[in-house]
Amino acid sequence: MLQRLDLDRNIHVLITTPSGVTGRGGIDRVMGSLKAELERQGPCDVEASFASTRGTGYVALSLFHTLRFCFKMLFGRLFGRVDVVHINVSSNGSTYRKMVIAWWARLLRIPYVLHLHSGYYHAFWSDRDTLLNRLIRDMFEAAAQVVVLGRVWRDLVAARAPRTASSIVIIPNATEVPSRAHVGGGERVHILFLGRLSDGKGVPQLGAALKNMEQLPGWRATIAGDGEVEAARRKAVELGLHDRVDIPGWVGPDQVATLLAEADILVLPSFIENLPLSVIEGMASGLAIVTTPVGAVEDIITNEETGLLVPPGDVAALTTALTRLVEDPALRTRLGQAAMAVHRERLELAPFANSIRNVWKLAAGRRTR
Repeated sequence: MLQRLDLDRNIHVLITTPSGVTGRGGIDRVMGSLKAELERQGPCDVEASFASTRGTGYVALSLFHTLRFCFKMLFGRLFGRVDVVHINVSSNGSTYRKMVIAWWARLLRIPYVLHLHSGYYHAFWSDRDTLLNRLIRDMFEAAAQVVVLGRVWRDLVAARAPRTASSIVIIPNATEVPSRAHVGGGERVHILFLGRLSDGKGVPQLGAALKNMEQLPGWRATIAGDGEVEAARRKAVELGLHDRVDIPGWVGPDQVATLLAEADILVLPSFIENLPLSVIEGMASGLAIVTTPVGAVEDIITNEETGLLVPPGDVAALTTALTRLVEDPALRTRLGQAAMAVHRERLELAPFANSIRNVWKLAAGRRTR
């Protein structure tokens, strides 16, 4: 039986993160930004706390993080310090851990919010009638609210778990307005990639496109991120691009801010995404965006209006898009300004935090006896 929570007092929300709000992963970064924005806004009717469910070490140790999170839920329920659990979920091990947390929340009669981040969920949660797919469906249908990052994910969840249709909310990822003024790359157009260096992010195709542009003057590139860094460096040498392409490895928030301020083009030729944070960061800085129409990207990027979209894996199209932007400063400016306008209208942190807070309030109203 549903019971209305006394909303005259603050709502206490316990939020899962994979490695904590200072972690490197996309979910950790989004939750870290949310925490910072809630703190910036000051005291309000919601008190949020964050706890890891995987940790940064061996994956086998994630069990202990998950169990510790469950104990936090138990003590919070006993002492009135948890009204809602916010569960960030991705594919594979993340889903298995979150099914345990969701089951425990139901047992404790704590309403929970599911926040879907994975770009692989179409494949991971198929429409076949298997035990895993039924368990995932049950986890989603028992959620008080479901947050997705775009229309494609709303449609997926509604199709796989029909009883969620009325509780799905689209809230795209968001980033803060950059504190550093955008100066660009100066005499040479600066092409920037931010993300994991892997095949899935289209790094081999980006390398091939830059090789195709070898005879084009006036550009340089930075490919920054963790993953297969040494292999990427070796490939740059093999392609003869090591004097024009910098591969620094993983960079921290301050370095990211500097790179964004000093770049002209943000490129992300991924094969699979949900809604990539690096594209939103590029939009926030007014960079010309080149990316692929995967996941919910087309919710925020319109081809030839707010960026250039190229088919995944199409080296020729990627080469053409980057060459156009290097050669045409007016096009770079037009696309960058339009992308920035979309960011200021729809992808800033303050409205993102307010939307998440409203979801928590709706979920808190569904506490069960």
